[in-house]
Amino acid sequence: MGEVAVMHFESLQFECKDIQHMTKEGNEKNVMYCQQSNGECKSEESMNPIKAIELLEKGYMQYGCPHYRRRCRIRAPCCNEIFDCRHCHNEAKNNINVDQKHRHDIPRHQVQQVICSLCGTEQEVQQNCINCGVCMAKYFCETCKLFDDDITKKQYHCNGCGICRIGGRENFFHCYKCGCCYSILLRNSHPCVERAMHHDCPVCFEYLFESTNDVTVMPCGHTIHKNCLKEMRDHCQYACPLCSKSVCDMSKVWEKFDIKIANTPMPESYQNKMIWILCNDCGKTSHVQYHIVAQKCIHCKSYNTRQTRG
Repeated sequence: MGEVAVMHFESLQFECKDIQHMTKEGNEKNVMYCQQSNGECKSEESMNPIKAIELLEKGYMQYGCPHYRRRCRIRAPCCNEIFDCRHCHNEAKNNINVDQKHRHDIPRHQVQQVICSLCGTEQEVQQNCINCGVCMAKYFCETCKLFDDDITKKQYHCNGCGICRIGGRENFFHCYKCGCCYSILLRNSHPCVERAMHHDCPVCFEYLFESTNDVTVMPCGHTIHKNCLKEMRDHCQYACPLCSKSVCDMSKVWEKFDIKIANTPMPESYQNKMIWILCNDCGKTSHVQYHIVAQKCIHCKSYNTRQTRG
C-alpha cells in the first residue's frame, strides 16, 4: 500500500537533464483476481459474465483518496485506526501536531483487515468483498497489501525489491547489486553502486527506496531526488553531494574557465608556484601551476579539483 520511486535514464548535459523512474505495489488473489501479466481483474468461470462485469465496475474510480483510487479502506495494525491508505496514515501520524513519541509509519506488510467502501464490511485482506462481492480494486497485490483501481500506472510486483512498482514490468529490470529496478535502457550501461537506492537523499534526507517522488541516478551511480538535483542546479551546485564528482557534462564550463584563467595573469611572485591537486572526477593527482581562479587536472581536463598540498 504505497508507492516508491526508481530510475529512468537520460544522459546528463550541462543543463542537468534528469533521469527518473517511479514505483509502486501489486499481485493477485482469488474469485476476481489480478493476473500478474497485466494487473487486470478477472472473474471466475462459474460466475455470470454480466454479474462479474457489474461487480468489477461498480463504484470504479468513485472511492479512494488523493493517493489511490480504490474501493476499500485499511485498518492500521499499529494503532488499530482506519485510513484510506498507508500514506494517509503516515501523514496523519507524523503530523507536527502529534506528540513526537507517538509518531510512526504503518508496517504496510502487516495490514490484515480492510473495509469495503460500498457496504462497510470489515474483512481479511482480499480483492473481493465477502459481503457484496464487489471488486475492491482492479489491481491487487496480496504481498504488499496494495489496492488500486487506476491500472493505467501499469503496476507490477518486483520480487527483488519486495514491493510493487509502476511503469510496466517489460520496461524495467532489477539490478541485484544496486538493489532496485532500473529502466531496461540502463541494463548494460548504468554505473553499478551497491544498494544505491537504500539510503537517504543526500539533500532532503528522505529514504529513497520508499520515496513517492521521482528519483535520479547520477553519472557516478549515486541516487538523489529529481527535484533536489534541480534545486542544486538552480543554486549552481554541479557536484554529487556524496562523492563530489560532476553530475553532468561540464565541458562548456571548463572552456569558460580556460578563457577566464588566460585573461587573469597571476602576479610575478606566483607565476612559478606549483601545487598538488586531486581531481574529483577522475580521482588522479596532478602537480600543476597554482592559479587563484581554479586548478585544471592534467589527466581529464576537469576543473573539479581540490588542493592536497603545496
